Amino acid sequence: MAAIRAAQLGLNVACVEKEAALGGTCLRVGCIPSKALLEATEKVHAVLHNQLVGVRVSSAELDLKALMAHKDKVVQANTQGIEFLFKKNGVVRYRGHGRIVGPHRVRVEGPDGTEELEAERILIATGSKVAPLKGVELDYKIVGTSDQAIAYDRVPEHLVVIGGGVIGLELGSVWNRLGAKVTVLEYLPHILGGMDGEIAKAAEKIFRKQGLDIRTGVRVTRAYAKDGKGVVEYEEGEPLVAEKVLLATGRIPNTEGLGLENVGLFTDERGRIPVNAHYQTAVPSIYAIGDVIAGPMLAHKAEEEGYAVVEHMVGGYGHVDYASIPNVVYTHPEVASVGRTEEELKAAGIPYKKGSFPFSANGRARAMNDTEGLAKVLAHAETDRILGVHIVGPRAGDLIAEAAVAMAFHASAEDLARASHAHPTLAEVLKEAALAAWDKPLHI
Repeated sequence: MAAIRAAQLGLNVACVEKEAALGGTCLRVGCIPSKALLEATEKVHAVLHNQLVGVRVSSAELDLKALMAHKDKVVQANTQGIEFLFKKNGVVRYRGHGRIVGPHRVRVEGPDGTEELEAERILIATGSKVAPLKGVELDYKIVGTSDQAIAYDRVPEHLVVIGGGVIGLELGSVWNRLGAKVTVLEYLPHILGGMDGEIAKAAEKIFRKQGLDIRTGVRVTRAYAKDGKGVVEYEEGEPLVAEKVLLATGRIPNTEGLGLENVGLFTDERGRIPVNAHYQTAVPSIYAIGDVIAGPMLAHKAEEEGYAVVEHMVGGYGHVDYASIPNVVYTHPEVASVGRTEEELKAAGIPYKKGSFPFSANGRARAMNDTEGLAKVLAHAETDRILGVHIVGPRAGDLIAEAAVAMAFHASAEDLARASHAHPTLAEVLKEAALAAWDKPLHI
């Protein structure tokens, strides 16, 4: 996105990418393929378990090959879309591994040989990779990462997921819906670390009801393949034996092999590249954005930084409002948040008030037969300014957009509560939660 925006602003742009398909982790093996599987398997599960209102299914079977073909088609459409936008905007693509060899020079080592590019500015946007975990021996067949878990050729009888964060819960949900026994092992005392505690607790209760075997406070010491099975060892428990093991304990910046040392640049203790407010490194001609710098590893966060950095290069100004960047877990129900959690407000000593409203009291949710979850609004106790919004419920990922816009414009809980919301919609849940934070809800 940074390359396209830079070209739109009149810069001569080259993009170096080592993979054949454009789009990075998100489009190829991350956000897009996993969401294609999540959307499809939600419908498959409803059919296989006769959960469609007014429809009785006498016979149905899973076509996993067709499901994976759909996922691949979605990925291909998106990556080809990037190719089209590159051509439309005049971005020149170089395939290969890029290595910085000087403040204005990048060496590209690709399938067709090596060449050197010279540029006024260099932007590092190399994303992230799966974080290793001590004791976990990846063979990428039985013990693997999300790259393999989005492409299993059959439904595993038992899948052990190491990590109860976004990736683990999303892919665990996919295979649970298709019939796998899924065990989630999380080191923390709760799943979804970093999310609002009340919302995470509500989500965990729902996921357990769906059949996920979630075990928290578990420290995995070793995982390996043996005799065609995956073995997971953890403290104070008998080893688990499963058909597949998924390592989903997070990601780390992809900064190795970039040649940073050639220009005197170094990463911090977490492998991230230090930058200033304009994403400029200690070398003035070199910039960095996305997963390789501090902040949440979110595709839309990186996209906003991509806009901001090139706009600063051209016009001298670029800005990202980090306080209003949403985060979404695309399980069912979805989990979404923006702003501060209740735990963060307590730790910072910020006076706050909160309001919540359940989907079970919403007319549209009842009509959809999808009533689990709640919305929660946190507002400053003195100014009423919205400080955080957290939702677990149907289409929470879409609903959180309204909260993000409200926070970007420094809205109060009263502002959100007084804004007219169409009836009947799920968005009324957010209105009612804001009413509860400001005064009192109408429908409970």
